[in-house]
Amino acid sequence: MIQRRNLLIAGGLAPFLGACSRLPDTVKIGVAQPLSGPLAALGKDMLAGVQLAVKELNEAHFSVKNQAITLEVVSRDDKSDAATGKKVAQELVDAGVVAVIGNLNSGVSIESAPVYAAAGVPQLAISTNPKYTQLGLATTLRLVANDDLQAKAMASYALSNLKAERFALVDDGTPYGKALIAGVQALFKKKGKDAALAASLDAKTTAFDDLIAKMVAAKVDGVITTLADFQVEALIKGMAKAGLRDAVLLGGDTIKTNLLPKMDMPIRAVYSTSPVIEPYEFSAGRSFETRFAAATKQEVVYGAHYAYDAVHSITLAMIRAGSAAPAKVLAAMKELDLHGPVTASLRYDAAGEQAFGTISVYAIEKGRWASVMRTRDWD
Repeated sequence: MIQRRNLLIAGGLAPFLGACSRLPDTVKIGVAQPLSGPLAALGKDMLAGVQLAVKELNEAHFSVKNQAITLEVVSRDDKSDAATGKKVAQELVDAGVVAVIGNLNSGVSIESAPVYAAAGVPQLAISTNPKYTQLGLATTLRLVANDDLQAKAMASYALSNLKAERFALVDDGTPYGKALIAGVQALFKKKGKDAALAASLDAKTTAFDDLIAKMVAAKVDGVITTLADFQVEALIKGMAKAGLRDAVLLGGDTIKTNLLPKMDMPIRAVYSTSPVIEPYEFSAGRSFETRFAAATKQEVVYGAHYAYDAVHSITLAMIRAGSAAPAKVLAAMKELDLHGPVTASLRYDAAGEQAFGTISVYAIEKGRWASVMRTRDWD
């Protein structure tokens, strides 16, 4: 009787054990980006890159261990706000996502990271503050180079190539902006250069009369800033009006959108450094741009190609792991040397940093951002 009872129990459990190990029919991929507010264009661009990858993979009948799996995008608007980012992180975890492509803003990524870590859900961020991967969390992964390298690029290019002598260093008050400008300032001092002016504003300011008056008084002819594109648009108009037409401006990656190239540029030149490399600089980039435009009826404005490759990073890890369990997918992603369909390579080091990250410098020429140089060996 006891033996028969044990067999009945084992037989009764068998269907449940099989169900536990079986792959799901649908796997959810989370997206947490600013979908409203001043940075909405960038966040929507990232979301569109995810949606295109998921559409193509579903049409190709994506499968793991010969089981067809439908991929589903679950997106949330983090509003470029740390508290909101933390809230939507929990929503995505509760929705059962396998991984999250988020966030754009460093402050939001840092605040939401512990939520994903507690659930073991991989977080693939395009934000660049080094503190993100220094939190000691296994789930933090970065898609591009961090700001330690970008600070080197900004300082090195400004001092060697901008033909300016008196610099204003202006940050936007965010964790991203303050840390990046602090890095530039430290490298300036290391090279024996002092800034003529330093200012910390906020991420919404578009009235720069006080700052411009100080720039005029300090005879500034070069500006290095982490202000966003719409802020820089207002700043350079004000600079020109105040007589600083011969000045040059070097911004971070948040100015490398379609906004500024549309202007009749009223100052000498505008440059941007960015770890987000333009699609056309990759051999598969033109093909991606064509497919992206056909699917979305818009051009790539920021990092859609990185978001697209991030989806492939997740799905290739699922294939390698033979699982859609977030912990197993994370482990596989850290082991794989992935060939990104667009950006060529995706390799996360032990800390979650992008092993192949580089920084490009771009200049506005003939209504577009033109690549000037790209390297990871900035001194």
